[in-house]
Amino acid sequence: MSANESPANQTKTPPAGTYDSVFLKACRREPVPYTPVWFMRQAGRSLPEYRKVREGVPMLEALRRPELIAEITLQPVRRHGVDAAIFFSDIVVPLKAVGIDLDIKPGVGPVVERPVRTRADLARLRDLTPEDVSYVTEAIGLLTGELGATPLIGFAGAPFTLASYLVEGGPSRTYENAKAMMYGDPELWADLLDRLSEITIAFLKVQLDAGASAVQLFDSWAGALAPAEYRHSVLPASAKVFDAVAGYGVPRIHFGVGTGELLGLMGEAGADVVGVDWRVPLDEAARRVGPGKALQGNFDPAVLFAPKDAVEAKAREVLDSAAGLEGHVFNLGHGVMPATDPDALTRLAEYVHTHSAR
Repeated sequence: MSANESPANQTKTPPAGTYDSVFLKACRREPVPYTPVWFMRQAGRSLPEYRKVREGVPMLEALRRPELIAEITLQPVRRHGVDAAIFFSDIVVPLKAVGIDLDIKPGVGPVVERPVRTRADLARLRDLTPEDVSYVTEAIGLLTGELGATPLIGFAGAPFTLASYLVEGGPSRTYENAKAMMYGDPELWADLLDRLSEITIAFLKVQLDAGASAVQLFDSWAGALAPAEYRHSVLPASAKVFDAVAGYGVPRIHFGVGTGELLGLMGEAGADVVGVDWRVPLDEAARRVGPGKALQGNFDPAVLFAPKDAVEAKAREVLDSAAGLEGHVFNLGHGVMPATDPDALTRLAEYVHTHSAR
């Protein structure tokens, strides 16, 4: 049975207790008493308590310890009072789980020992089973008990971004190997993305079956694509992922960096909420995405290094730009930077809640 054919295609509802949360209401474009807020990469490197519990524990090991995963996921909820938790993981976790030889190197990121470059390499990408990531199920079980009415967001890397890591062998600025495959062997490229969509679907379903209340698909590198490239060579795989988890009845969020020219297409892929980075104002983003979608974003994370008054002024600008939206979740336009003062994040969350109160 493939990931797309599991019994989870039947309609479900979010875990009890979270359905009426402000975050999920905003994602569903329902009226809310204030704008909900959470921060991408809120669970992790900017927090001193995170650095303390990670001492001496390699990243890939930390990502397989249920109690450590739960603790790190909960830390920003306790400290910042955000309206949703984001599951502490990494987009390469399912790739590692199916046997790809990779490591997350400090200061570099994921590095793949043997890049995927040929059709024979596809055989190394076997199906993902729940048993491969049993620590995810266990960690989410711990988390849902602790979080109560606070929703937990599950996540996965989008097929294009995963494919780019696999083909390039690690982070890239030019994506020359991935694009060479996309143009030079489009059939192999399509088969690679389809295989990765199945792995991604299975990984998301594990999180949803365990109790996640929403999911976010990170297409971190999609901004490297022109719209025609995205529509022809990437959108079908992302759409397959979103369609496969539609029956869970939870919000599906789609986010990429530098994707201003792709916002409409990313909405077409099937997400309920489209994430926006800081380069496009939210009112303009709404025009590009079209009706029927909530938006998430789009505070520039670098502004958090500015004085408090400047941070608040930029937050007001974001909220004002979102005033006419059908639904809005306040977030950063990318992840929290490692050197960010945690108190600045706490103050920002408080300010958004207070300033946006209806």
